[in-house]
Amino acid sequence: MYASDGKIVRGLKSTYKRHGTLNLFAALEVATGAIHPQTTPRKRRVEFLAFMDQLLAELPVNPGREMHALLDNYCIHKRNAEWLAAHPTVTFHFTPTSASWLNQVEIWCGILSRKALKDGSFRNVQQLREAIEAFIAAYRPTAKPFAWRKREVQGFPIEKHYL
Repeated sequence: MYASDGKIVRGLKSTYKRHGTLNLFAALEVATGAIHPQTTPRKRRVEFLAFMDQLLAELPVNPGREMHALLDNYCIHKRNAEWLAAHPTVTFHFTPTSASWLNQVEIWCGILSRKALKDGSFRNVQQLREAIEAFIAAYRPTAKPFAWRKREVQGFPIEKHYL
């Protein structure tokens, strides 16, 4: 819900009325930090594969270019042999169970949640979609790769790794 000044009203109650849900598929280019999103009303294999088709259409076309998609072990990401056979330059890799912290797009989704959605109250799915799209539009110009740092422990130096 928005206040009269256009700002998001933050919810304070532990109970709330849900005005619908929205699924967000997102691909993160680890080399650049660029995000490629698609919202869908449902989260099924058919929507996931349509997202993958959209992603391939958005990315620059280079003959023989390989795409490696790092995915969690969610069921819609699996059993896609027919789609993969039709897209031989795409390879799916799966994070180990209980290791979603390795998935950088999930880290990005956490940032989206904290900065744009946390405690938000939206009258309908369209307002939720608009909040997500507004965050992505603001994020894009400053997108950069995530840098993981190993903190100094017992005299070892700090290391910086770009993924």
